[in-house]
Amino acid sequence: MRRIFILFCFLALLAASIHARPQRQADGPLRFGLLATTEALPFVVAYDMGFYQEEGVEVELIIFANPQERDAALQAGRLDGVISDLLASFYFADAGFDYRITSLTSGRFGIVASPQSGITRLEELRGRSIGFFPNTMTQHIADTLLEEAGVSMFDYEPVAVPNILVRFEMLMNGHVDAAVVPEPFVTTAAAQGATVLASTDDTDLALGTFYFSRTVLNNRTNEVTAFHRAYYRAVREINANPDAFRDHLVERINFPVAVRDQFQFYTFERPVLPTEQQVRRASDWLMARDLLDTRRITRADLIDARPTTGW
Repeated sequence: MRRIFILFCFLALLAASIHARPQRQADGPLRFGLLATTEALPFVVAYDMGFYQEEGVEVELIIFANPQERDAALQAGRLDGVISDLLASFYFADAGFDYRITSLTSGRFGIVASPQSGITRLEELRGRSIGFFPNTMTQHIADTLLEEAGVSMFDYEPVAVPNILVRFEMLMNGHVDAAVVPEPFVTTAAAQGATVLASTDDTDLALGTFYFSRTVLNNRTNEVTAFHRAYYRAVREINANPDAFRDHLVERINFPVAVRDQFQFYTFERPVLPTEQQVRRASDWLMARDLLDTRRITRADLIDARPTTGW
């Protein structure tokens, strides 16, 4: 499985390089890639409320259907930054790609049991099937939450389902006993009879990250910093009156209208870098899964503190 995954990543990155366009001019807008999850909400609110412009940076937000398309666009030089995750930063660093984490984002993932499974507790997943994208943050979430419930990472049946929409359909149709999904799929599944067994609200896992190329960070430091300031302005607006942004969930993040009012907002956080403990936790998991020897990759290799410093 590890060899197949590494080969898949290599071929994807090679294809992105072959089809790469010339690097865009530095005087264009910052192009930032998103997925349609709740992590994207502060970014689109900052755009819609004019915060980027007021902070002095021109921004183009691009929403992708899946992580593979997003990462290919980043590698091809068509994006300046993306929402990614901590594990991806290790993979990129190991492959020699020069990108840096500039902040964590605020997201929510959950382990959700199929309506047909009869499962109501995490402990009942021992020996049962769980769908996720192997060797990524979704499997890290499964292993971490199950371990806290006393279930070993080797005591369940992993089912590889990289596509989120397919994973959700398999969950709801009972083709897997449980699955790891982000919002809005957690809320949607619960509204359709599934059971949310656990969520990342209760963990200290570093999930999503802001991720920028080193070239952009060096050449456009002030703009990237302004981008983070605008994001935080949006965070404060959402936290102060979350119900005012339910229409954004539907119109901009593709939430189903039927669960618009059922979504439980969580607190979006100020831009902050992952801690040494969070980085070590991710590193330990990668080594336990024999995915990477991360002992040579340090926190300093993964982060850039400039966009979150001095304001």
